Amino acid sequence: MAKQTQKQWSGKSRGGRFGYQFFVYTIRLLGVRCAYCFLAFIVIYFIPFAPKATRAIWRYNRERRRLGVLASIKELYCHYYVFGQTLIDKIAMKGGMAGRYNYKFDNYDRFLEILNSGQGVVMIGAHIGCWEAGAGFFGSYGKRINIVMMDAEHQQIKQVLDENSSREDEFKIIAINQDAIAAMLQMKIALNNGEYICFNGDRFVDKDRVNVTDFLGAPAAFPVGPFKIASKCRVPVVFYYAMRESGMTYRFVFQMPTMEDKISVEQLMAQYTSSLEGMVRRYPRQWFNFYNFWNID
Repeated sequence: MAKQTQKQWSGKSRGGRFGYQFFVYTIRLLGVRCAYCFLAFIVIYFIPFAPKATRAIWRYNRERRRLGVLASIKELYCHYYVFGQTLIDKIAMKGGMAGRYNYKFDNYDRFLEILNSGQGVVMIGAHIGCWEAGAGFFGSYGKRINIVMMDAEHQQIKQVLDENSSREDEFKIIAINQDAIAAMLQMKIALNNGEYICFNGDRFVDKDRVNVTDFLGAPAAFPVGPFKIASKCRVPVVFYYAMRESGMTYRFVFQMPTMEDKISVEQLMAQYTSSLEGMVRRYPRQWFNFYNFWNID
């Protein structure tokens, strides 16, 4: 258990209301590809005027990916650009344009078997790719999905997206920033009712509730909570990723860890970090933790 870790995440994601609103209208009036063109110029602004994020991306490419200076400069721009593309895609899909994208699936049939098993399920993702891209494929399962997140994470942005959305998501939100006991009770009730609890397993709020493990060649802190719940409740676990590929294509990846009768929190976390590391190496530009993830001093 770590006593000191990197400055924990504040619970707020990058981006502002005006920027989202601009792309909402651009997509609506000119289309997704035109929005990508605007993005190519807007990205240049963020490199100097988002210094903390820029510094984090730079260190990620230099220290974790071991890229040279010139390659890291190129990747800095590309990293911001791909991030912007996923935000545009999220807006477009919520606005009724999901049919304009292509989709691929890994282990989808096995994933549906687990959802249909009648048990509660813990789904653990990460801040890579764009998990919201899969919302349209959950269908009736959406009524049984409970997403655990910081209440402050997206309130203002969510308002903009909801105002311009043609689809009403049926997911339920479990907020964890106010009453932790009430949130835990909600999770337990949902799992007992055969519903699904969705976490992102790569960011933490409480620095005293993390484990430190090697990730991409250096120590990093991961929250214990999602893995402790899955381990104690003895329910199936799925690692879920929605990754952007070329040609306006998203690949949905479902990985099922080995669940022994008495699997420990540490064993489950080890499988998750190994899975996540594999995805980051496969899609290095879609690592969207824009802070010094590996600073545990």
